[in-house]
Amino acid sequence: MPSRWPNLIARGRRYGTRLLLSACVLACDGGRAEAQNSTAARELPPIQVTSGEAVRPKKRPSPHRASKPTAANRNIVAQPTAAAGSDVRNVASGAYAPPSMASEITVSGEDLNARPVTRPGEVLEAVPGLIVTQHSGEGKANQYFLRGYNLDHGTDLAIYVDDVPVNMRTHAHGQGYADLNWLIPETVAAMDVRKGPYFADEGDFSSVGSVHIDLIDRTVKGLAQMTAGSFGYRRFLGMNSVKLGDGSLLIAGEAGTYDGPWDNPDKMRKLNGLMRYSQGTATDGVSITGMAYANKWNSTDQVPQRAITSGLLDRFGSEDPSDGGNTNRFALSARLAQSDDKGVWKANAYVVKSELDLYNNFTYVLSDQTFGDQFHQHDDRLMAGANIARTLNGSLAGLPVETSIGLQSRYDAIDLALTRTFQRDFLSNIRSDKVGEGSVGVYAESTVRWTDWLRTTAGWRGDYYAADVTSLYDANNSGRANAALGSPKFRMVLGPFDKTEFSLGVGYGMHSNDARGATTTEDPSDPGTKLSPSPLLVRTKGAEVGVRSRIVPDLDTSLSVFILDQDSEILFSGDAGDTSASRASRRYGFEWTNHYRPRSWIDIDADLAMTHARFRGYDGEPAAVYASLAGFPEAQIGNAPGNYIPNAPAMVASAGITLGEKTGWFGAVRWRYLASSPLTEDNAFRSQPTSIVNARLGYRTDNGWRIQLDVLNLFNTKANQITYAYGSLLKTDSLYNLCYVQQTAPAAVCQNGVIDYIIHPVEPLTFRVTMAGAF
Repeated sequence: MPSRWPNLIARGRRYGTRLLLSACVLACDGGRAEAQNSTAARELPPIQVTSGEAVRPKKRPSPHRASKPTAANRNIVAQPTAAAGSDVRNVASGAYAPPSMASEITVSGEDLNARPVTRPGEVLEAVPGLIVTQHSGEGKANQYFLRGYNLDHGTDLAIYVDDVPVNMRTHAHGQGYADLNWLIPETVAAMDVRKGPYFADEGDFSSVGSVHIDLIDRTVKGLAQMTAGSFGYRRFLGMNSVKLGDGSLLIAGEAGTYDGPWDNPDKMRKLNGLMRYSQGTATDGVSITGMAYANKWNSTDQVPQRAITSGLLDRFGSEDPSDGGNTNRFALSARLAQSDDKGVWKANAYVVKSELDLYNNFTYVLSDQTFGDQFHQHDDRLMAGANIARTLNGSLAGLPVETSIGLQSRYDAIDLALTRTFQRDFLSNIRSDKVGEGSVGVYAESTVRWTDWLRTTAGWRGDYYAADVTSLYDANNSGRANAALGSPKFRMVLGPFDKTEFSLGVGYGMHSNDARGATTTEDPSDPGTKLSPSPLLVRTKGAEVGVRSRIVPDLDTSLSVFILDQDSEILFSGDAGDTSASRASRRYGFEWTNHYRPRSWIDIDADLAMTHARFRGYDGEPAAVYASLAGFPEAQIGNAPGNYIPNAPAMVASAGITLGEKTGWFGAVRWRYLASSPLTEDNAFRSQPTSIVNARLGYRTDNGWRIQLDVLNLFNTKANQITYAYGSLLKTDSLYNLCYVQQTAPAAVCQNGVIDYIIHPVEPLTFRVTMAGAF
C-alpha cells in the first residue's frame, strides 16, 4: 500500500550510553567494588539467543552469575569463528549494562546466520514478535510489524547499525524509512533489542522498539562464499581481515542478482562493500567503518485481488511492469571509547550520503485514465550526526550508583521531489522541496542498587527539533517549524527469587512527523484546498511489566505485558505530498519468549505475541464519506466508521529448531505465523493468516568448508507477504464505465474507486545452495 506514516529517528545505544540525573552523586568510590560483586551473584545474565557450539559452552555458567556476551557472539561470524582472546564486545562499543526489562534480549550473529531467510532484512525476525515482509521489489525497504503496529518501512522502530541510524526522517517514501538491503548478514556480530519508551538514551522512532546491530571487528580466516538458487538468485561474498599496526582491518564485499518468480522479473542487481579498522577493547578503543552500496531493480507491486480472480493477471503478474527503482548509500562512521577510574567515555560520529528513486503505481487508473497513476519519489540526502556519552560509577549513602549522561545530535540536508510519471517518463510536478532538519537530544539516567536483588533506574530525556522547508513550487508550503518535548523514564528490576527477575517500566516518549507536514498549508495537487499543518513532534507513553526466569534447567523464558498510547498517528502520504491526521490510539498485549538448549547440538526457540489495537475516540469524517458513496457498494464497503487500526496484527508466533555442532551435519527449521488482521477501520476487510516454514540442511568440515541447502516456503504455501484494502480502479471494472465512459456515478464514488483486497504474494517453493570455504 502507498507508504505513509509518521515518525523519525532515535538515538541511543544498547550497551553503555545513558545520561544526567545525578552528577553530584558520584564522588565516593569506596565500597563500590564489594557491593557490585555481591549484586553480580544475584543478577540474571542477559537473555542471549545463540546457536552452535562455537558460541555456547557445553557446560553453561550458573544463572546466578552475571555474564556478558561471549567473544564469538560479539566479534566474529559463525564461519570462520572468533580468535581466542577476542574482546567480549565490539571495539569502542562502550560500557556493559545489564538488561533491565524482561523484553530485552541479545541475539548473536551466529544465531542470525543460522536462520534461512529470503532477504537481509528478515534477520530482524529474531526479534520476538517482529514480522518482516516485502511488498515491492528487492531494493525497497522492508515492511515491519511489531506489537500491533504496521510500522510501514520503519516508523516507531528505531534501527541502528554500529550506532549509525538507519531510519530516514522526512523521507520521500515514508517517515522513518529504514532500508536494510545493504546489510551483509555475515558481518553481524550481535543484535541488541529493546522495546517501549522506557530508556532515556533512546529517542525518535523507538516508542515501539529499538534494534542495535553491531558488526564484527575481525575474522580468524577469510571467507569465500557463493550461493545459487531458484528464480535467478545468485550471491557472491568475500570477507577477510588482516592485522594492521595495533589493530585489525576487515574487508567484505558482496554482489547479487535476483529475478524472483514474477512475470515481470525483478532484475535486481546489487553491489555492496564494507571496510572497517578497529583497535583496542570495548571500553578503550577506536573503530572506523566505511560502507558503499548500490542497487537497481524492477518491482511487482501489490495488485488487486479481483484482477487475479478474473484472470486479468496471473498471481505473480504486475499491473504496471515499469515500477521499480534504484538506490545507493555511502557511509563513514567512527566510534571511540575510553575508561578511567570513574567510568567510561564513549563518542561516535557519522556521515551518510544516500539517494533513492522509486516508481510506484498503487491505484492504477484511478486518477489518470490515460497514463495511469504511476508516480516518482526522489530522495537525495546528506545525513550527519555526533553523539557523546559518559557513564559514571560511584556510590551514594553506601549504595552503588551508576549514572549516565549523554548528548545526541543529527542534521539532514534533503532534496525531495514527487512527480507524475508514465513508464518512468516525466509527466508533471506535484511538489519539490529542500529540507534542512536538525535535532538535539540530551538525557540523564541513574541506576541505584538498593539491595543485591533490587535496582531502580530513573531518567529524563529532552528533544529539540528544528526544520526549514523550502517548497520550490508553492511558497505557501515553505516555512520553519520547531518543537521540544521532555520525557521522564523509570525502570525497576526485582529479583529476590532463585533464577527469576521481575521488571517494571513506565515512560513517556515521542515520535517526529515529516517536516513538510509541519509547514504545508495547501494541497500540492490543488492549492485551493487549505490544509492544517501537523505537529512536528507527537507524544507517546507506555508501561510494561515482565518476568524472566531460568528456573527450569536450560530454558530461558520471559513474559512481558505492555500498554502503549499515542496522541496521534499522523500520516504523511508520500504519493500525495500532504498529511492526514488520524486519532489517538491504544495498544496492549503480551509477549512470551522461550529459548531452550538441552544439549550443545540442539537449540529450540518459540515466541508468541498478542496485541489488542484500537483507535480512541470517534472520527466523524468517515461517516460523511460513507454516506456520499451510498448506492455503490463496491466503493462504499470498508469506508464505514470504526475503531479498528488497519494492518494491526492481533497475533504473531514463531518457532524454530537448530541442530548441529561446530563441525559435521547441521540443520534448521523455522516457522512464522502472522494472524488475520483488520484492513479497514470498520473491520469489513480482513487479511488471511500467513504461515510459512523455511528449512536448512548442511555440512561443515573442520577446515572451514561448508555446503548448505536452504528451502524457503517449504510447503509451497499460497499466502501473501502483505494484504491491504483500499480504493483503486482498473479499466476492466464496471465502475470505470460508470465514471469515465459514460459518467453516471457521483464524483465521490469515482474518486474513491473500488475497495478491494490488494495483495503481494509470498514467493513459492524456493531452493538455494551455498558453498563456502575458509582460507
